Amino acid sequence: MTSDTDLLDAVVVGAGWAGLGVSYYLGQAGLRHRVLERGRIGETWRTQRWDSFRMNTPNALSVMPGDTYDGPDPEGFMTRDAFVALLEGFAARNRLPVDTDTPVVDLACDERDNVYRLETPRGARRARNVVIASGNLNRSHRPAAAAALPPGLFQIDASDYRDPAALPAGAVLVVGSGQCGGQIAEDLVQAGRGVFLATGRVGRLPRRYRGRDITFWLRRSGLYDVPRKDLLDAAGHIAARPLLGVGHSISLQSLSAQGVVLLGRFIGVGDGTRLNFADDLEENIRFGDESSTAFKRYIDDYIAREGLDIPAAEPDPAESVAPHLPDPPIRSLDPVECGIATVIWCTGFGGDFGWVRVPGVLDARRQPVHEKGVAAQPGIYFAGLDLAITRKSGTLFALTEEPQLVVEHILVRR
Repeated sequence: MTSDTDLLDAVVVGAGWAGLGVSYYLGQAGLRHRVLERGRIGETWRTQRWDSFRMNTPNALSVMPGDTYDGPDPEGFMTRDAFVALLEGFAARNRLPVDTDTPVVDLACDERDNVYRLETPRGARRARNVVIASGNLNRSHRPAAAAALPPGLFQIDASDYRDPAALPAGAVLVVGSGQCGGQIAEDLVQAGRGVFLATGRVGRLPRRYRGRDITFWLRRSGLYDVPRKDLLDAAGHIAARPLLGVGHSISLQSLSAQGVVLLGRFIGVGDGTRLNFADDLEENIRFGDESSTAFKRYIDDYIAREGLDIPAAEPDPAESVAPHLPDPPIRSLDPVECGIATVIWCTGFGGDFGWVRVPGVLDARRQPVHEKGVAAQPGIYFAGLDLAITRKSGTLFALTEEPQLVVEHILVRR
């Protein structure tokens, strides 16, 4: 690594799709920079995705800046390993200055000359600007009640799940019915595992609607451009992204038809060993149905306003199948009696920013404080945060706009 007296215009932390996108535009602007990556390019994609994982966006839309898809399956869905290869190829073709195996362990402001100093095991870097592109979905969250589960249960997070065969013999309880929970539950049941799914109040989307992939409609109708402020509820929270299957729709009822035992929301442990669930299963199914209907109604209205010649909707098997609900509803169960050996927590993620020591950049929960990716501290930026600016923030669709906004801000500041 170069001497710490070699001042750079910018340092990008993280070599995932967001960090590489920022690096691409920094290079286009002629700014001297380095990308510091804790492991390998796309490390989170390599180590925090299961073996059968596929991208949620069709191949034709899973592209990096300046690239277009020219493969044989534009409406297919890229595997985890194929996406990592795409990132590696993009970095190599564009000669992006990536330093792998270089985790940033400390970021502070050097008050002597008002620049930033980034400490790594391989030495220090100094830069006028720092773009934090390490993401805010790489640290798993478990509810406090997880600590009270019986000690004989094997517990892992969604980020540690790889394949059904790697789990202990027996049934599996998946807690959380968002994208990870729904897709992992389906992966398990299709492998012949017994699966219990503790559901939540999560919306869902059809995979295809009126002849097009749902991502086409989200982009075309403007739903991806809805600003963050319009996604906040009265308490200032943003709902989890809707459940979306890969290649086909997934609904709670379609999972139950495949053999998944549906439960209400997990609420804790009682009597030492029994797992308790809320009486809200039917409400959770209804919420998913209503959210899907609302999305489709919005798309129908858009098609009508624009006068588009689009085929009518076809029945979706995930929606037309009747749910197979436990009768009576399961409010409590003994994992030993039900043969449950594993619990997979699909209960959300946060970001790991413990290495940031610049005042005012993180809140009390050690999460980013920013306005459209720009921190209050001059010269600090965030890229790739989920739902940071609009609904498309945190997805590949933001790559054509958000990294450029960061680079433009850096150029003005320069």
